[in-house]
Amino acid sequence: MRYAIVIEKAENNFCAYVPDLPGCIATGATIEEVEQEIKEAIIFHLDGMREDGIRLPMPKSLVEYIDVAA
Repeated sequence: MRYAIVIEKAENNFCAYVPDLPGCIATGATIEEVEQEIKEAIIFHLDGMREDGIRLPMPKSLVEYIDVAA
């Protein structure tokens, strides 16, 4: 499955979350680190859902960019 993630710049690091997996978040010092951390968080989150007998949510979120004049 392919889940969309959102990466935001915080004051001293980066944070990421998965819109289709509420509560699945990660932080990292760099974008590369937070990408690796969120990947591990997604796997952990899905494994926990499986263990609890919860049906895995299908990815629904889409990511697009819109160009606007400043």
